[in-house]
Amino acid sequence: MKTISAREAKNGFGLMIDTARTEPVRIEKHGRGVVVVVSVEEFERLSLRPASGGIGKEKAGKASKGGK
Repeated sequence: MKTISAREAKNGFGLMIDTARTEPVRIEKHGRGVVVVVSVEEFERLSLRPASGGIGKEKAGKASKGGK
């Protein structure tokens, strides 16, 4: 698993996405892990859910409105 800082994730968002398609990416803030970014395929494998075509509109709206 690759580990990067939140600043690196922000400044290299495209690279982080490309990396997460092949392996999980752990994002750290102030030296502490806060999130892990994984590919859709890995998420579905871990959650045992079939592909649904994306997240619902209500969740997408919440996620894009500056949540913490």
